[in-house]
Amino acid sequence: MSGELVGDISVIGMRGCEEFVARVDNYLKEWRRSDESFIVDAKCPRFGSGEAKGLVTQSLRGHDVYIISDCFNYGVTYEMYGQTVPMSPDDHFQDLKRVIGAIGGKARRISVIMPMLYEGRQHKRSTRESLDCALALQELAKMGVSNFITFDAHDPRVQNAIPLNGFDDVRATYQMIKSLIKCYPDISLEKDDIMMISPDEGGMGRCMYYSSVLGVDLGMFYKRRNYTVVVNGKNPIEAHEYLGKSVKGKDVIIVDDMISSGESILDVGLQLKQRGAKRIFVFATFGLFCNGLELFDKAYADGTITKIFTTNLIYRTPELLTKEWYGEVNMCKYVSYIIDTLNHDYTISKLLDPVTRIHTLLDKHKAELAAK
Repeated sequence: MSGELVGDISVIGMRGCEEFVARVDNYLKEWRRSDESFIVDAKCPRFGSGEAKGLVTQSLRGHDVYIISDCFNYGVTYEMYGQTVPMSPDDHFQDLKRVIGAIGGKARRISVIMPMLYEGRQHKRSTRESLDCALALQELAKMGVSNFITFDAHDPRVQNAIPLNGFDDVRATYQMIKSLIKCYPDISLEKDDIMMISPDEGGMGRCMYYSSVLGVDLGMFYKRRNYTVVVNGKNPIEAHEYLGKSVKGKDVIIVDDMISSGESILDVGLQLKQRGAKRIFVFATFGLFCNGLELFDKAYADGTITKIFTTNLIYRTPELLTKEWYGEVNMCKYVSYIIDTLNHDYTISKLLDPVTRIHTLLDKHKAELAAK
């Protein structure tokens, strides 16, 4: 790629992102024909009390810095008062600020790549409660962060909190479809054979995009909640009600931004099966699986779920990676493209809108099916 560079490129991977960042670095080295790594070593050593400090091991004066942070990686720990403590999203966010503080305003530009937005689900106020996501974005902006890159934000309107800063909400649409075709080369993506399903009204936007690009029908469920009680911070769902055309005899793809406990997805999958759906696939950018994997094992054994695809943008447990029902969607190359393009100060609009690449992929897949 030719063009003026913003500055020497430096990539910092926060704790838990080491493997992902190493793969991103390999792409950057290949494209720039460099033998030297673009990774900058940054640490947050902790005292016995649990307090910490940010430490950057080299000067970043004039550099174009990209910090990749997975605030949901509970697989990394630290010692506090002799106890081993898993890092919470709050701990990761504080470490991110510490590293930015260690840079000390010397970088030419700082961009934060936070795949799953910290406190992204606390994006609006419905009663006397905090607006954590907006406050976090404002805090980072005041510390000198120019650009924020996130994936499939729960509500991208949270960028209104920082209207003068860059905020890009990226979706993994192309990579999801590509992974599905790779795992199931026999799948037909024609209108008569497959449908897109939104598990709730809030996810209709992303589901409509899939259905428009693929040219297939869509349906949705809406959540009937009990607003008289609060369980684990939210009103429990009493039932999922379906709106849409018949799914009988069709493959279906349920699209959501994340899987938390997974109960909603599995209930939706069960209802679709009862309505005669054929195979059920799930596209979820982030797989948290907060309540473990047992329910998914059972759903797979019962034939309710065929495959669940999530990205490698956040932490996945070693156990998850061994499951037959799980499919990993690799996003390392895509993130590398974003970094490389931004470093040249080029627009990333074409990267954010993959319609042409999707149609090329679909045409190729259709031709391969016809040749069989």
